[in-house]
Amino acid sequence: MTDRRAVTMDDIARLAKVSKPTVSRALSGSPLVKEDTKNRVLSVAHEQGYAVNRNAQKLRRKRTNTIAVSLDFRSHQQGHISDPFMFDLLAGVSEALGDRNQDLLLCAPNHNDTDAFQKILWSRGSDGFIILGQGHREEMLNEFAATGAPLVVWGAGAESAPYCVVGSDNHLGGRLAGDYLLDKGCQRIVFVGDRSFREIGLRFSGLCSAADERHHDVKIDSIELHNFSYEAAYEAANRYLDVTELRPDGVFAFSDTGAMAFISAFRDAGMDVPGDVSVVGYNDIASAAYFTPPLTTIRQDIHQAGRVLVAKLMRILDGETPSSGVIKTELIARET
Repeated sequence: MTDRRAVTMDDIARLAKVSKPTVSRALSGSPLVKEDTKNRVLSVAHEQGYAVNRNAQKLRRKRTNTIAVSLDFRSHQQGHISDPFMFDLLAGVSEALGDRNQDLLLCAPNHNDTDAFQKILWSRGSDGFIILGQGHREEMLNEFAATGAPLVVWGAGAESAPYCVVGSDNHLGGRLAGDYLLDKGCQRIVFVGDRSFREIGLRFSGLCSAADERHHDVKIDSIELHNFSYEAAYEAANRYLDVTELRPDGVFAFSDTGAMAFISAFRDAGMDVPGDVSVVGYNDIASAAYFTPPLTTIRQDIHQAGRVLVAKLMRILDGETPSSGVIKTELIARET
């Protein structure tokens, strides 16, 4: 079959050599279907790209009122997420789901591919998905969206994305950080982060845009950091200080955690923040305001983010096609 969108339950029944009611029961995870038969039906459905017609399904049975949430474990060293922002964002989503009387199913790190996600839907484990972090999963997310699965993704939108994306204006965030550092008189700015991530790459381009428009002689270096932990950022800062001849007077980090690690490394090297170097983070996690000195950062409102993510997924479950959304992005100027 060349047109996957035309695949019906009758086709699945014929190819799996079972009845149509058996297909329906297998896809819903009914215990009335033998395990080997269920696996055969699921395998055929996956091979044919069959997606459950959710509008028709809603006419037959109620929703589970459960939403699956997947964190981007694979983009973090050894599957560990150490950045508090992701858990703050998870809390914002949980709060928004609670306001709508929805349960939250947190996907395990190894349940992080199309097959695992589809099984959750077919077994009625959840009604839809909220994906927290694109990372390097865009190909998989495109594949999952092509099945017709209901999902909303926290990340950075692209015109070609076949799914709804919610996130901050990362390019604007980079420009705000750049303007702040330039206003401080910085001429040697270091950007810290993995630019292969769409969100982080946009923050870097925003920083460069601010510098291009206002100070063509500003030097911008980039430190590629592929591990998002505090320890990795601290080590990267020390390596950079060991090899650079001219120390930076400005830093824009991909996260508040990264910014705090660089400030600690600067202190250990005898540099004063903000006397010798100004630092801007991203996210405005709770500890940013209480760090010493209090951290200047780009705020992403987790409560607004949670509400928007959940609202758009609920609209998808109701048969609508909401557009991607951007939450408020603002600079919070403190002492760094």
